[in-house]
Amino acid sequence: MAKVTGKIQISKEKAASIKKNVLGIDSFQKEIEKNIEKEITDIIGVVLSGGVYLSASDIHFEPQEKKVKMRIRLDGMLHDVLFLPNETYRLLLSRIKLLAGLKLNVHNKPQDGSFEVVLPSEDKVDQLIEIRTSSLPADFGESIVMRILNPESLKNIEDLGLRNDLAELFKKQIQKPNGMIIITGPTGSGKTTTLYAFLKYIQKPEIKIITIEDPIEYRLKGASQTEINAKRGYDFASGLRSIVRQDPDVILVGEIRDLETAKISLQAALTGHLVFSTLHTNDAAGSIPRLTSLGANAINIGPAINMIVAQRLVRKVCKKCSTLMPASAEEKEKIKKSLKNVPKSILSNLNIKEGIRIPKIKGCEDCNFTGYKGRVGIFEAFLITKEVEALILKNPAIFEIEELISKNGMLYMRQDGLIKVLQGVTTIEEINRVTGE
Repeated sequence: MAKVTGKIQISKEKAASIKKNVLGIDSFQKEIEKNIEKEITDIIGVVLSGGVYLSASDIHFEPQEKKVKMRIRLDGMLHDVLFLPNETYRLLLSRIKLLAGLKLNVHNKPQDGSFEVVLPSEDKVDQLIEIRTSSLPADFGESIVMRILNPESLKNIEDLGLRNDLAELFKKQIQKPNGMIIITGPTGSGKTTTLYAFLKYIQKPEIKIITIEDPIEYRLKGASQTEINAKRGYDFASGLRSIVRQDPDVILVGEIRDLETAKISLQAALTGHLVFSTLHTNDAAGSIPRLTSLGANAINIGPAINMIVAQRLVRKVCKKCSTLMPASAEEKEKIKKSLKNVPKSILSNLNIKEGIRIPKIKGCEDCNFTGYKGRVGIFEAFLITKEVEALILKNPAIFEIEELISKNGMLYMRQDGLIKVLQGVTTIEEINRVTGE
């Protein structure tokens, strides 16, 4: 468990200056270089506050033979910022380890820690941002990755990028008194963000929400949040056993990784609790075989689960520099073929006839010349109907599940993505990158 041990305060004047000057990666580089000869605390302040103002999710320091490369992750993609002198990085590393509560004299073992950055805010309430820190021994020294857990990243359900039909479906399902909702996808696909948007939507004084996570990524007022600690024997299964004795209405289980966690989660859903959790699978249909491969009883899976969702994150086109251009004949053909079975009610507001116009990226200073700024989810979801429940008992292959849920009206993530292309939100190239062609 990463415990917050240190705190670094950014002055109002410094924060205002960085916010004004750091508008992109180039200006970020210049701001760091401008402070490179100053005290190490000044450099850290620029690095962290600049990362926050650029909406970076992670800051990487990677020692190489002669210098140390600094990179940041924006909208899921890594970007080079600059190279730091080894001596500067040595001081930076010591200061970061001290803040995060890592052992200064340990260089040959991975370590994890956490600290906070305090940024002044215009509404007079300081912004507390947790920096989850991980060090790893590498060929030329310790590499450091700092994950920026910005509470402002916590989204409302309206901000997830859901189609109207999906938004209505999700809102209906998450207000049920019991059952289980599973969100699937790889690491970094926005599963936790979606689950917390669900919690925010249903949260009210009459219901008790308890979460068990690894680690806690968002702080939700009014919820009891707990973090696993494997060293102390507090894992998802043992924590979940304790949670169900705390009289919760809603339980968020960060991830189902083993049979015991799966069994307790399913049992909780069957005994009057609303359970949210995640699984690592490639698509929604793959969740059923994944649970059975863990050893979960097929008899319990159908009655316990209400809905399964899969998602990915795609980059949104930059509003300042992207343009709408006529789709090529090949692009039109692919779009029409992919959306052939989509209900007319969903496509009614879209132009899929002749003259289809889709976004094309250009790149400007506002989007760091990438053509993209921000991310949005693409989704597929299905309900566990009586038909699906009966199929689960037969231990079906993924293609059999896909055949049934597709027949029942589920749109695939790629289809959801192409609808967002027609809405001018993202590009075909981005959908291909994330879902494959």
